[in-house]
Amino acid sequence: MKSNFILMAEYNKWMNESIYSAASRLSRDSLLENKGAFFGSIIGTLNHILVADVIWLKRFASHPANFSSLNCLSITPLPEQLDSILFSDFEKLKNERTRLDGVILKFVDQLSDKHLGSNLSYRNTKGVPYKKSFSYLIQHFFNHQTHHRGQISTLLSQSGIDLGETDLLVKVPDAW
Repeated sequence: MKSNFILMAEYNKWMNESIYSAASRLSRDSLLENKGAFFGSIIGTLNHILVADVIWLKRFASHPANFSSLNCLSITPLPEQLDSILFSDFEKLKNERTRLDGVILKFVDQLSDKHLGSNLSYRNTKGVPYKKSFSYLIQHFFNHQTHHRGQISTLLSQSGIDLGETDLLVKVPDAW
């Protein structure tokens, strides 16, 4: 299971680099324009992915294993809403995305079978308590990113920008 999460973290980093590179070809107005997506604009959707990642990583930081890779998030404020705009400036958003992707890679590297077989107790954004399988929560974390990057891919395509290859298969290692 750990190798799957390492693959997903590498795919996450690669796709974020591709998305941000493609989006950088758009004007600030185009990035901020409400395109009718669930989070409105490309900037809104990119911020939502970052917001959700921060929320989940801070939850993962509460795991009894006390992952040292997540200690850096202790000074990161918990976003108040899922549609919070943490960064309206594209370059600042991109820099934080790059930093967080590095944190994610370090986090999955610290995972063990024991951690992945455990449960995590947490509260959702409305304060409702949950206790769920830690490995399923990590899978949800990566699936959520992929879901919203797909929305951004569509918004970029509608703006005339071809994102290029996006399939996870590109990152799946060949069998020997």
